[in-house]
Amino acid sequence: MKNYLLLVILFLSVSTFAQKTEDEKAIKAMCGCYEIKYNFAETFNYPKDSANYKASKVKHETALEWLQPIEDEPRKISIQHLLIVGKEMIIKHWREDWLFENTKFYDYNGFNDWKFKTFSKDKVKGQWTQKVYEVDDKPRYEGSASWVHVDGRNFWQNTTNAPLPRREYTQRNDYNITRRRNDIEIVKDGWIHNQDNDKIIRDEKGNDYLLAQEKGYNIYAKVDDSKCEAAQKWWKENKEFWKKVRAKWNAEFAKNKDIKLKNNVDEKPLYMHLLDLKPETSQEEINKIIDRFIVSK
Repeated sequence: MKNYLLLVILFLSVSTFAQKTEDEKAIKAMCGCYEIKYNFAETFNYPKDSANYKASKVKHETALEWLQPIEDEPRKISIQHLLIVGKEMIIKHWREDWLFENTKFYDYNGFNDWKFKTFSKDKVKGQWTQKVYEVDDKPRYEGSASWVHVDGRNFWQNTTNAPLPRREYTQRNDYNITRRRNDIEIVKDGWIHNQDNDKIIRDEKGNDYLLAQEKGYNIYAKVDDSKCEAAQKWWKENKEFWKKVRAKWNAEFAKNKDIKLKNNVDEKPLYMHLLDLKPETSQEEINKIIDRFIVSK
């Protein structure tokens, strides 16, 4: 009986290790140079005032983007997205951290605030949390799920609350939460980000009203890394600056408490303040700027 139990434990350990190895392979496969097709369409809407409701227009865009691995640890893989405009212009885009069996979460609440939550180790066993950050590395959304490797497919699916994406908040303000159903699948020539999103109106009491729904289908087609050389060069020249920005935010997240942010300070959003700084700016100066956007409680 004792030998049998030891064999079971050994089998489970080997299976867990093999699963985690496959997970890491899938996550790292997202790195590299990609030509992207973004596609979004509002599918259904349920406004209380249908006569005056204006649905979002169908959106098709293309982009060239470099996905730079910036951390590769046993329980954390971090990827920075960099947009390439024209031949030389680089725009620091969003960042995603993948954490293994993470128990600490920030859930977007709809009023430029995030509620801190914890889950038990059993609830997230074997799962990976995708934590997504804005262009200035402030929080955006995060969710936990297991990677699935079956029938030749490798995918990860999760539902979570998020702020409005740029394509929406620059055009409308009649809702305040995007409930994202994210489906990430690694395919032969890249990966696909499939979305089925709800546009939610949340009131101050926490009541939600479903205003509309949206379909997103983003195709990341891998191309030769040489097409993204400008982004690789830019990151080498600016990575230390953004490391300091991440250090400040990590210190805030480590406080394990709710976070509420201001949209603007001196009539400018945070990313514009950061873009005004030189790469050699000190940690102290960066900290002071970010502190101005954090609402004290």
